[in-house]
Amino acid sequence: MVNARRIKALALALLYWRRKKKCCKSVWVKPYIARRKHLGEYHRLVQELRLNVEDFRDYFRVSREEFNEILQVVGPKITRQDTAFRKSISPAERLAICLRYLATGDSYHSLSYHFRVGWSTVSTIVPEVAKAIWDGLVHQYMPVPHAEDWQTIANDFNERWNFPNCLGAIDGKHVVIQAPPNSGSLFYNYKGTYSIVLLAVVDANYCFRVINVGAYGRGSDGGTLRDSAFGRALEAGTLTIPADTHLPGAEHLGPLPYAFVADEAFPLRRHLLRPYPGKNLQRCQRIFNYRLSRARLVVENAFGILASRFRMYHRVMGQHPQNVEACVKATCVLHNLLRRSKTSTHHPAPMMDGQSSSMQGITRQGANNSSREAVRMRETYTSYFSSIHGEVPWQHQVS
Repeated sequence: MVNARRIKALALALLYWRRKKKCCKSVWVKPYIARRKHLGEYHRLVQELRLNVEDFRDYFRVSREEFNEILQVVGPKITRQDTAFRKSISPAERLAICLRYLATGDSYHSLSYHFRVGWSTVSTIVPEVAKAIWDGLVHQYMPVPHAEDWQTIANDFNERWNFPNCLGAIDGKHVVIQAPPNSGSLFYNYKGTYSIVLLAVVDANYCFRVINVGAYGRGSDGGTLRDSAFGRALEAGTLTIPADTHLPGAEHLGPLPYAFVADEAFPLRRHLLRPYPGKNLQRCQRIFNYRLSRARLVVENAFGILASRFRMYHRVMGQHPQNVEACVKATCVLHNLLRRSKTSTHHPAPMMDGQSSSMQGITRQGANNSSREAVRMRETYTSYFSSIHGEVPWQHQVS
């Protein structure tokens, strides 16, 4: 009886000792992290890169001046207080970690070793700074367009892409993520991956004018548009779109509404043009499809530029969908900031109400219930593009 009690007491003492040993850290900060300010990537490599303009831009995807501009805006939002135990990570270093993640898509563990900070610290810094970038820059580089802005976009499309009365090109991009726990098939898309959707309206200069991020991957582009804040505003007629006007040199065709151009995944509506479906088309219909496709490709090109600049789009993002959404929005507004120096006309793209909305949806389809007015509008464009007033010399070679 006595031996049994002794054995039980010894077992309890051993268990208590093991738990205490497990809970107690041998060191407060890992030695390699403690040497961050002497050997960390930001304090060594980044400071050397500041001496070379091209290398700095290649590393962060922004120039030194643009880095400082961003830091000036987001710095107050991402500053943390020092404590009695340790110094906080500076706003510039936090911004560097976030921009490096957006530029490469490296794992948090990899970034933690490069910058000599904890993995959990990196996982907190990236979404926080990404959100601060969006909140700080969206009003300057992605303002919601007003009537005069839509008119400027339409003039640019007519001048650069030979498509009059065009307010922008619409399309969706799947951002690949790891399947969230207990999400079922909500994020599973037709490509066989898990994703959230970036829906965008792009102007003639490859700038994002409207974005909506966060829709389930299983939805189609058309369903995403329908359920988005922008889609609802478009349907309700609250986008301050300019009044109907004549096509250049074709007053006899009557006034036509301004419209966005999209592919066959979207419906044909009064302010939304899509190509003719099928293969057995008349010559004038093929010409219309070519002209519409030529204008619509600006959104595909914008996605290509975005993914080429920010390589996180080439990785499977293992974050929570809300954190992925913050990173996507940050890259879009940064894309507009970088396009500023590439174009003579101002301005980046907006997002309805400055926020993303969840959209889900439809499947890709070849037929839509279109209003008579929308059908008539497409037929008018078809006639116009095949007339002497609206044709371009090279369209007959590709139609």
